[in-house]
Amino acid sequence: MSEQPPAVPLDGTARPEAVFEALELAIRRRLPGRLHGDQQGLRLGSGSSPEEVVRYRPGEDDVRRIDWNVTARAAGDPHVWRPLAEHELEAWVLVDATPSMQFGTAHLEKQHVATGVVAAISLLTAGPGNRVGTAHLTTHGLEWSQPLPSRAAAHRALRRPFPERPGPTRGRAPAGPPLDEALRQFAARHRRPGLRVVVTDLLEPDGRVERPFPWETPLRRLAASHETLVVEVVDPRELELPDVGAVTLVDPETGRRREVHTSDRRLRETYAAGTAAHRAATAEAVRAARAGHVLLRTDRDWVRDLARHVHGAPLRHGGPVAPGPASHALPGGTR
Repeated sequence: MSEQPPAVPLDGTARPEAVFEALELAIRRRLPGRLHGDQQGLRLGSGSSPEEVVRYRPGEDDVRRIDWNVTARAAGDPHVWRPLAEHELEAWVLVDATPSMQFGTAHLEKQHVATGVVAAISLLTAGPGNRVGTAHLTTHGLEWSQPLPSRAAAHRALRRPFPERPGPTRGRAPAGPPLDEALRQFAARHRRPGLRVVVTDLLEPDGRVERPFPWETPLRRLAASHETLVVEVVDPRELELPDVGAVTLVDPETGRRREVHTSDRRLRETYAAGTAAHRAATAEAVRAARAGHVLLRTDRDWVRDLARHVHGAPLRHGGPVAPGPASHALPGGTR
């Protein structure tokens, strides 16, 4: 049975300010105390957290950092602790804004959920000096937005207008770069280690449902350098066909049309089995790339599902990740 979505009016019927307040309240209720993230660095340097204790070097080390306990155990040979450098988290979100995301048969369209995810991630990574940038994959290519402080980035995401729905066409619809090429550009543009989030439906324009997917290799390379989370957005009608008689289905990516008779039980079962196999294949591909993976639906409380993914995760390298090799939580602070 479908669950009611959160009271976050993402469909463009409310002012962005009202949406921001509703979203922030929804996240606070589900993740109390998790709206602040401090990012720790990979190198030793200026900072406040002790990382290692070494022998004191006159003229080089700060005498205020002498570790008197270690010095006493070393027969009076002075030792100091070196701090871990602290710097700000820079997060980047790649948002699939291709025509297939302009689909929804429940409370929201997939593009509405994607917009909410960008704003939610911005709020979840809020912290002193933290910034969030976005890249939207459109039919015209990647559209980049410069990094902004987290709350400002959330406001920007909610103010971004939704793309116009393409008119009916019997030819091939305009197409931008595929997801695999977008991931390559996404990884190449900003190399500083940080958080990378990919929000997409993982649907291939050519209808491919089996591995290997073209985006697997670039996703693996992205995850090798950054804490990476794939947010997959689906609609219930993409998972199973309703029994509504003869309908004409239109592929928004290619414009192809096909008439199907949904009253055919065998057809519905074959379709459901095919989509289930595709979901399993995409989940395995993301897991093999060593990226985090969370599935959000347009007919569910997506804020709660995202919060479940983040909440209660153990620490890895100073930042939280969800249990298991395939699910990484948002690094409120990763090193």
